Amino acid sequence: MGEVEEKAVLEKVGNVVASINGSKHVDQVISAVYSLAALLFPLETLSFIGSISEKYRDEVRSVEALSENQTKEWWKVFYKGAAFPALARVLLYDVASDWLVCFPISARKNVYDVFFVKGRMTEVVQAIVPCLQNRGSTSYDTSAVYSNAERLLVLCLVENDGAFQMVKEFNFQCESEELTGDKLKQAISMLAQLVTSIPDKARPGISSALSSHLFFKSITTQLLSGAEEWDKNLPDGVDSCNKIYTHDTIVFIGEIVARICRRGSADVLLSELIPRVLCQARNFLSGTANVSVNKTFELKPGLRFWSRVIEEIKDSYAVERLSEQLLHQLAAQNTNDIEAYWILWILFHRSYENQPLIRSMFVDKFLLWKVFPICCLRWILHFAILECSPDNTLLTKAYHAHRLVETMQRLVSVWSKREFVQSSRLEQQAYVTAALGLCLEKMSKEDLDATKDAIHSILQGVSCRLESPDHLVRKMASSVALVFSKVVDPQNPLYLDDNCHDETIDWEFKPTMSDRSSVAKSHHKDEEADKVKGLDMAKEANGVDDADMGKKVKGRKQKLLEFKLVDPDEVIDPAALNGELISDGEGDDFGSEDSDSLSDTSLEPYDLTDDDADLKRKFSQLVDVVGALRKSDDVDGVEGALNVAEKLVRASPDELKYVASDLARTLVQVRCSDFTVEGEEESAEEKRQKALVALIVTCPLESLEALHTLLYSATVDVSQRIMILDVMTGAAQELASMKFLKPEYQPRNLISSVSDKPWFIPRNIGPPGASSWKEISTPGTLLNWSYSYERELPPRPGQIQRGKTRRWSLQSSVNENQLEQSQNQFPQYAAAFMLPAMLGFDKKRHGVDLLGRDFIVLGKLIFMLGVCIKSAAMHPEASVLASPLLDMLRVREISHHIEPYVRRSVLFAASCILVAIHPTHVASALMAGNTEIPRGLEWIRTWAHDIAESDTDRECYMLAMTCLQLHSELALQTSRALESTEGTFGTETLGLPSALASGMIKIPRV
Repeated sequence: MGEVEEKAVLEKVGNVVASINGSKHVDQVISAVYSLAALLFPLETLSFIGSISEKYRDEVRSVEALSENQTKEWWKVFYKGAAFPALARVLLYDVASDWLVCFPISARKNVYDVFFVKGRMTEVVQAIVPCLQNRGSTSYDTSAVYSNAERLLVLCLVENDGAFQMVKEFNFQCESEELTGDKLKQAISMLAQLVTSIPDKARPGISSALSSHLFFKSITTQLLSGAEEWDKNLPDGVDSCNKIYTHDTIVFIGEIVARICRRGSADVLLSELIPRVLCQARNFLSGTANVSVNKTFELKPGLRFWSRVIEEIKDSYAVERLSEQLLHQLAAQNTNDIEAYWILWILFHRSYENQPLIRSMFVDKFLLWKVFPICCLRWILHFAILECSPDNTLLTKAYHAHRLVETMQRLVSVWSKREFVQSSRLEQQAYVTAALGLCLEKMSKEDLDATKDAIHSILQGVSCRLESPDHLVRKMASSVALVFSKVVDPQNPLYLDDNCHDETIDWEFKPTMSDRSSVAKSHHKDEEADKVKGLDMAKEANGVDDADMGKKVKGRKQKLLEFKLVDPDEVIDPAALNGELISDGEGDDFGSEDSDSLSDTSLEPYDLTDDDADLKRKFSQLVDVVGALRKSDDVDGVEGALNVAEKLVRASPDELKYVASDLARTLVQVRCSDFTVEGEEESAEEKRQKALVALIVTCPLESLEALHTLLYSATVDVSQRIMILDVMTGAAQELASMKFLKPEYQPRNLISSVSDKPWFIPRNIGPPGASSWKEISTPGTLLNWSYSYERELPPRPGQIQRGKTRRWSLQSSVNENQLEQSQNQFPQYAAAFMLPAMLGFDKKRHGVDLLGRDFIVLGKLIFMLGVCIKSAAMHPEASVLASPLLDMLRVREISHHIEPYVRRSVLFAASCILVAIHPTHVASALMAGNTEIPRGLEWIRTWAHDIAESDTDRECYMLAMTCLQLHSELALQTSRALESTEGTFGTETLGLPSALASGMIKIPRV
């Protein structure tokens, strides 16, 4: 790039911008823009010259085009220097806002759009995407600028394969001297962030092509095509991992893939990636020997770039999400074991060898913490542990025996612990059991003898599972014991379960015949009940009397219930069996005659249907409810206890405070899925949560103590922790809006006025036409303990007369009207809700890691704390509890959490603090020199401002803006409270800070 050429290009761009700014007609703008476009692109004037007026056609024709080499030089200088950003700002803001709507379609396509469609796409994206961000400017037509930017992005990136062009641009600038090292990586990361943020910044519903699903699908297709073309164009003998050829092309693709996975669209990416890899693997495996397939894969053009792209993804979370979705989608597509293994090998073999985090993900996290289908578990073991294909019969010992032994020891150390059996989900236990069993199947007795304490741990795990009342847990123990016995002594397998006699063990733990028999028995009972109901319906339809129907029902019932015990050693004559059948058929007449001779009472019908309501146990004490909930094998008892738990708790019996803790723990530990029919789990779960909310509302201190103990306990899982936080949130809201009935107060005169009449005679006050009062006597009594009077009243206009007289007495009924009032009962319990939950949230315990994998629980916890502080709004407790809550939110691991869900919860809690604190409390804290709360509020302002400026999540941005608005309102009200105290106290005697003493208060600009 020469100085003369760059100076000429910049001078030409300046003249064009000046012409645009001084234009009075749209044709002037078209002519000015064309004068520069003709120097950069080969254009045809006939395509649009007919759409402009005659006055400006000569100017367009007078523009002289450059030669092909000069055009290329001008194009390079224009897009690599400062000329394009300067002109792009004018085109995207000034022209789009004032003139573009007047452009003819042909002129817009050949004069305006050409700067972006045929330009350098890496620079074009950096110029267009910032237009989607609202900076609060009022000098442009925002709607026109947004619409034009979205149109250009669709045109460039979707319709004209802009992402593919960017990959090609990176291919040609590998030896560029402009950016190197960290600056190059930073520029690539920024470009990838701009591209992947387009669906979030685009207006929803305006363009479907910019929706997250369609946009990422198009981008993925272009990137994979570009990477495959780049791989095929590499010189022969060059490794795809050579830094000269991959330091920007593959890094850019890896950044895009990582950010797509981070934004939750890994399934969209894999929907395009899996068919490509699977097709290439199938085509290649069909004609390749098994022994040389590894090295051949690494040298095959078109297959070498896959592992390099995954290796360039530095975000471990993105790789984990990609791997999980990959395994689930391969399982959903019923991919066979061989193809699935080679897909994993093609994508992850380099990362697995060179990156310890990826190796730990496969060996530890995918075997101990995640739950995949069993087919995925086999693929993981073959890829990460055995390191050989499932069909590798020639190399049965190709795996590393040392790695298999280490993996088995890690699995058995977790599997054998009693805490794992008690606290882990059943699916997790089945998955780890299957992993351990599959590893044991691949081991020999020599490998097992080389382990340390593995035999003792296996026996310990089997014994603690055999004690479980759950049949599936016992089946896990018998399966592991069987495969363990086959390793120790193949000739004498140990069968602890009668159903485990097959050569191959079903590690998916599907229901066996014994399980199905119990289901069949219950189904048979239902069929018999349906038959009896059908008889009743037939009796009503055919008009058969009760006596006749009773005969039929009784006879059929006797046939159903009569079972004869047969001696197995008895010799049975087949002729006797035939005789019995004949006598049964011939004896019907005699049977009918005998039945006719029976008494009438024996012919009365009886009801065969059992009244289940009488058989069900009725609960009237909370102690019985707790006992029934603990009996997990009594399905009816648990269901009945859940049905009445809330009503009994709401009744507030005397025993409530003594059993509240036990009831809270029992309700949390109940597994609704164990005793409910499929599809009705939500109903039982709702009853359990309502009972817990009622328990917290009626007996807060005792129940909260038990729930806080369980919140960080290792005996509960993530779903139970989330449920605890949900019920605490609901209870806080109910306590804050507690309603009660209060009798309406009606003032009365305690001393009557002095008059001529006795005090007990009513006054003659009433409507016109009313008669005088007359004393009446109460019939049926000898003595009148009160005076009663009556008089006649005229009917009111339009009134339907229901009686003749109205009575008045000194003992008239009191007005029973009651007013429904609400009172906030939560502030007195706010500390009991919040402080124990905030204690030790950052400690990593066994099964509890809120700052790590359990980020959903962390978000729920912060949301609950925000609801609590909001429920105590405008009370002194809110100001006291705001300080510890602010200290918790200011922890960097929380306020800058990598998950948007947690950041949203923190912003919500900060907003609740701003709503809850009374302005006078802030003012009094400032006047007293207490800077703890003011510093916390100032942190909310600065942190929310940073979130609004830099966070890519739209909801975080909106919540941050809400925080800033609430902070400004609180600051304004605080300043007014301070001004009201200036007349009473002087600022010199208060010891205020200098900024406050001068009457200044910082109010943020929203």
